[in-house]
Amino acid sequence: MTTNWTQYFRNQLEAILEELRTYVEMESPTHNKQAVDRLGAYIKKRFLALGCRVEEITQREYGNPLRVEYGEGEEQILILGHFDTVKEIGTLTSEPWRIEDGKAYGPGTYDMKSGIVFSYFALQAIIQEKLPLGKKLVFFWNTDEETGSHASKELIMAEARKSAAALVLEPSYGDGYLKTSRKGGGEFVLKVKGRSAHAGNDHARGINAIEELARHVLAIQSWTDYEAGTTLSVGTIKGGSVSNVIPEQAEAEIDVRITKASEAERITNLMHRLTPVLPGAVLVVEGGITKPPMERSQGTERLFLHAREQAHLEGIELKEIGVGGTSDGNFAAAAGTPTLDGLGPVGDGAHAPHEHVVIDHIPGRIALLVRMLTTL
Repeated sequence: MTTNWTQYFRNQLEAILEELRTYVEMESPTHNKQAVDRLGAYIKKRFLALGCRVEEITQREYGNPLRVEYGEGEEQILILGHFDTVKEIGTLTSEPWRIEDGKAYGPGTYDMKSGIVFSYFALQAIIQEKLPLGKKLVFFWNTDEETGSHASKELIMAEARKSAAALVLEPSYGDGYLKTSRKGGGEFVLKVKGRSAHAGNDHARGINAIEELARHVLAIQSWTDYEAGTTLSVGTIKGGSVSNVIPEQAEAEIDVRITKASEAERITNLMHRLTPVLPGAVLVVEGGITKPPMERSQGTERLFLHAREQAHLEGIELKEIGVGGTSDGNFAAAAGTPTLDGLGPVGDGAHAPHEHVVIDHIPGRIALLVRMLTTL
């Protein structure tokens, strides 16, 4: 094996950046199926040209995910990523592709089109340099990750169950930290129905939905347990019509984040055990915890230690961290598969106007990916 893959890819930086520019300039917001499928067709063409077997999975509402396979054998490594973005068509007008101060800017550069580009160049090197693989490689490129992967969750988990390990090409943290745990989470909506009445003439006849909601807001916030890694945040509340009418309706949206699967059951039970305080009030609980946590398992620890060893061979010091955001790695881990996340770019600005990747880190990240794919 080449002793310095970082230099190998440094020599290809111009081509890597041009490929990333092509991806970025094909805007692909999750809810625009036509736009997402346009980029998907390009990605499919590129991996087919490498000799991969590519299955396009038809979906009605979202873009068609791609399952890309290379190599032989029953055992496989799963590589996860997505090419949908939160940025709408036209974002390029205000956030154009550009290179400034050693950074490549543009919608989707960091989250996470560059991760797929990295995998393309890593696989190309494996093929061109005739590097042996210990296991078949399966790349699953998702199309609805930014809205929770509702249409693709089961596909991801089914693929993960067949895999010895899952590598997630979401962005790294900070200056290159890999992610060995992620919080799970979801959103509940608590709706209250009271009884409207004139605030001056019939105050006693009314059932104030906002008052009822306020009592539960304090209770819900109190379920936060920092030691357990569980947080609840009432993020929005609304209700009532005008000030001189007792409000009949009120509701709150509650963000929930958990680090342990057992906490999902605890919080869900607490939400559904809420009972009205004011006589005659009615409570309705909707939503739930839709993404399980990606817990740091022994398998994940072994994957990280292996990645750290491989990074050392490139002169890179790797560190790990747990983060609050979710990814498709949550589903792979919930399927019982050792999962390592954050193998994508170094940069900043996910979902923000300053989204970018740091160019100098690109060769080392692809080098690490080559080493992982050929040594697992």
